[in-house]
Amino acid sequence: MEFISQELDDYVCAHTEQESPLLNELNRRTHLEVLRPRMLSGHFQGRALSMISHMIKPKFVLEIGTYTGYSALCMAEGLAEGGKIITLDRNEELEDLVMEFFERAGMSETIDFRIGDAMEIIPTLDQEFDLVFIDADKGNYGNYYDMIIDKVPSGGYILLDNVLWSGKVMGEVEENDMDTRELIHLNNRLQADERVQNILLPIRDGLMILRKK
Repeated sequence: MEFISQELDDYVCAHTEQESPLLNELNRRTHLEVLRPRMLSGHFQGRALSMISHMIKPKFVLEIGTYTGYSALCMAEGLAEGGKIITLDRNEELEDLVMEFFERAGMSETIDFRIGDAMEIIPTLDQEFDLVFIDADKGNYGNYYDMIIDKVPSGGYILLDNVLWSGKVMGEVEENDMDTRELIHLNNRLQADERVQNILLPIRDGLMILRKK
């Protein structure tokens, strides 16, 4: 996931709005208490998500992959008045930590945290979403995209995290590396999809931004 030097990364972060004390605490708690803390969006990407949300001012947001709730809290900063976020995750073991920070942020009513299989939950959602953030199991990225593209109105946005996959999408792929193969296939699909305008940013592990035409 390290695409730039540590010195340059330090400079970028030093000249990026700081995360709030609550987000900083969640950042630290995730690294201390939760497995695979690299999955956290973190300071720099979190500020990027907040900025994008402020620019879009979404009324309804769908997040696929809550983890410890950091990215949901960042996107909640830019919600339109009365806006809502639905965030989905199958890991019920993190529920207490997630809900603790949603409540402390005053967002327990704004962020609807649902535990379960996103493949089963998404078809039950009968509303449109101005912003969708996909950051869950990589093998289902293409399925998630297919399931939500018609739930995003013209002018809405879809964000997909980890699409550079530590640079593995650019090299030789091992035969049994299905996640990398899925991401390569999806990146090529998105590049050719005339329904969307796309840009792939080398933020952290690769952030694909799509605007539905």
